[in-house]
Amino acid sequence: MLTPQAMALSSALCSAAATTFIQRGLRRSNFYAGFWINILVGVVGLWTIVLLVVPFHEYNWHAVPYFVFSGVVGTAGGRLFRVLAIHKVGAPVAAAVNNLAPLIASGLAILLLGERVTPPIVGGTLVIVAGTILLSLSGKYVGFQVRHLGYPLLAASCFGTVAVVRKLGLGHAGPLFDSAINITAALIASSAFVLATGNQGSLRCDRRSLGYFVAGGIMENSGVFLVLAALGGGDVSIVTPLAGTAPLFVLLLAYLFPSAAERLSWRVVLGAVLIVAGVVLLSR
Repeated sequence: MLTPQAMALSSALCSAAATTFIQRGLRRSNFYAGFWINILVGVVGLWTIVLLVVPFHEYNWHAVPYFVFSGVVGTAGGRLFRVLAIHKVGAPVAAAVNNLAPLIASGLAILLLGERVTPPIVGGTLVIVAGTILLSLSGKYVGFQVRHLGYPLLAASCFGTVAVVRKLGLGHAGPLFDSAINITAALIASSAFVLATGNQGSLRCDRRSLGYFVAGGIMENSGVFLVLAALGGGDVSIVTPLAGTAPLFVLLLAYLFPSAAERLSWRVVLGAVLIVAGVVLLSR
């Protein structure tokens, strides 16, 4: 049985692998196909596991409202902007800025729930801001426009907003059933978005891109399940910083499997490291 710490680290590795696979699939396809296939894979995989492993009497429908909300906002909205971010600014930068989700969650908790501002929150925020500035400065060297950082920031906002909702929902049912409800709501929302924008034709892609998107979907949804399982059995203050190491794994994968379409600079590396360090401080 994996410990919560091991599950959180495994989630970070899965997230990094998903980011890399999605980036490769986007070379010959588009972000509509990337994010919709990603979610579809999750629906098929998670419900298959739920039907095989989870007894029917353990289905707790009290968790449905929490995970419908998190599925629409966090999974559908968050993944749409995440895939767009990978397409626009590259995997390492997208993963690093997406890691601002805990900062956004902490800020909302302070503003809406009246939580105290502590020295670790101030320190973590300053370190994250420094890392984000470095990433924005890397744009002209790596090859993206600074305004495109808005996409990973929107993704982080979606994920950060639903963090508390997911934690509340875990008190009603197990992570497998909750994950299946979450991803089903996301598929309905993402399909409605594609149909409403008239882009259903964009869901077609060649076999190679499909393979990358399916692999990315498997890794992405495995990572979501692992972090939910870790939150169910461990403290948020421990799970969050470990799961937040995903940008470091993305940098490692980018180094081990370099792409001609993407360049690493010291600003990207240092910016990602600073953002991860800031997340660790926020969780203290």
